[in-house]
Amino acid sequence: MRDRLVATLPPAAHREFLVYVMGPYKAFDVDDLLPDDVSTDELAVSFAEWDTDSGARSEADVRDLLEDARDRLRRDAGLNAFLATDAEIPLDEMDAATQTIEFARASNVVAFVAPEVGKNLGVGIETGAVLEALDDTDRERVVFVHETGVSSAMIESVGRRWEATVYDYSTRDELLDRLRTFAADVMNRELVGDLDPRA
Repeated sequence: MRDRLVATLPPAAHREFLVYVMGPYKAFDVDDLLPDDVSTDELAVSFAEWDTDSGARSEADVRDLLEDARDRLRRDAGLNAFLATDAEIPLDEMDAATQTIEFARASNVVAFVAPEVGKNLGVGIETGAVLEALDDTDRERVVFVHETGVSSAMIESVGRRWEATVYDYSTRDELLDRLRTFAADVMNRELVGDLDPRA
């Protein structure tokens, strides 16, 4: 998968340093991550709902935030940042859940971005699925950055259960600073041998 991503994505200064940027958006199908014997109809929560009446970000705003983060990481830091949709892998070739896990395993950094989006729990399920699929060392490559004021049991679990890094952010610039700082740390750790470089 790593070779395929490097070949597919636009060139970047650090072409081999992949940063997978994830976040909530409706293109994500939560059914792909549920066990075969469970359906969303059986659950007592709403998935992928955008509660814009409460002041939460709209779907278009969130998509713009994720694309802006990807573009600025590519342009300003030279990192080969991408969203799942950038890989252009058809769902009939590989389902969304498998793609998410394979992209995470192939990347140097996995960045979950969680803006305020109302009742959307899809990102929580996706986060848990990815972290469970990674080994302890790979979890050191994961950062979860949530908008200030966003809180949930899942966010608390990211740090406690999986020992992944959790930050908050208030502005787009602060979000980019968090992502760049984390990516630079992972890059340095690869260079000094604290983390094995992705091959």
